[in-house]
Amino acid sequence: MLLLNWLEWQMKKGEIYMAIKKGFLITLEGGEGGGKTTQAVSLYKRLKKAGKDVVIFREPGCTVISEQIREVVLSAKNKNIAFTTEVLLFQAARAQIYEELVLPSMRAGKVIVMDRSRDSSVVYQGMVRGFGKKMIEQLNNISTSRTLPDLTLLLDVPVNKGLKRRENSGTINRLDMEAKNFHNKVRKAYLELAEEDKSGRWRVINAAKSIENVEEQMWEAISDKLGL
Repeated sequence: MLLLNWLEWQMKKGEIYMAIKKGFLITLEGGEGGGKTTQAVSLYKRLKKAGKDVVIFREPGCTVISEQIREVVLSAKNKNIAFTTEVLLFQAARAQIYEELVLPSMRAGKVIVMDRSRDSSVVYQGMVRGFGKKMIEQLNNISTSRTLPDLTLLLDVPVNKGLKRRENSGTINRLDMEAKNFHNKVRKAYLELAEEDKSGRWRVINAAKSIENVEEQMWEAISDKLGL
């Protein structure tokens, strides 16, 4: 009964947040090696230059607690982490960054650029790990207070190219170490989500192109939404 009451409160809190939402949330999604981190920083700088009140975050991370969770859930040392643990740790990190940073930024009317968010869990844990989209979205609604991105940019890159980029970067995490078949499933799942989208928030970006080309593709998609 206590858990049910808590869930109802979280949903009600989400309705309150949605009612006073003022900001604009942009998320960058995609498999490994798509250049999300690089492009998130470039986009942040370009929006700032355009006069927007903009902030940039990454998931998991950006708060003290979320960064601690990030170290656990992505560490290459934790190869035997249970899938259920993976699900809950990502959600815990998400809940903390939304509570501390994202929701206050939305209420303040800021443009928010996020390197991954709730759709990553739908793909990696819901579709690929097999927990199901419905259950993951229920958890997402709790951890984000039912906040959805206004625009999601899917940086799509062939798996071989993406993994080669990650290898060349010299920074390999636990998910990078998954078998190639896992990464193929991730890419397919992302493209399925984008194709099924009825809200109009998804834009597929050809991330196999040069950094400059990808930046321009993203800016074109964002200009349409923000009227730049």
